[in-house]
Amino acid sequence: MIQRDDILSMEFLKKTEFTGSHQGMRYRLEGVSREDGKRLAAAVWPEPFNYVTTPEEKKQRAEFTFDEDGVTDAVAWMNDRLFEDRELWRDSSRGWDSTTT
Repeated sequence: MIQRDDILSMEFLKKTEFTGSHQGMRYRLEGVSREDGKRLAAAVWPEPFNYVTTPEEKKQRAEFTFDEDGVTDAVAWMNDRLFEDRELWRDSSRGWDSTTT
């Protein structure tokens, strides 16, 4: 389970994206500017590849408020994905040797 303490501070998120992984699921949090203000964008995808090389159709996304509550909500959303799609994450490392970029 991903914990809030696993994610770096709001001050860090104001400057750059944060990436991590847990049990076959990779994730990324970043601040994005929208017409109605800054939002926290979250994305999850299966291992083994990084955000840039993973096809868009394999990523799941959500947006949250860009504040501490938003980080807490993003962590909860990522944990929901971790639980609901556990077979996807468990099977994500299969075929690493046969996959090339």
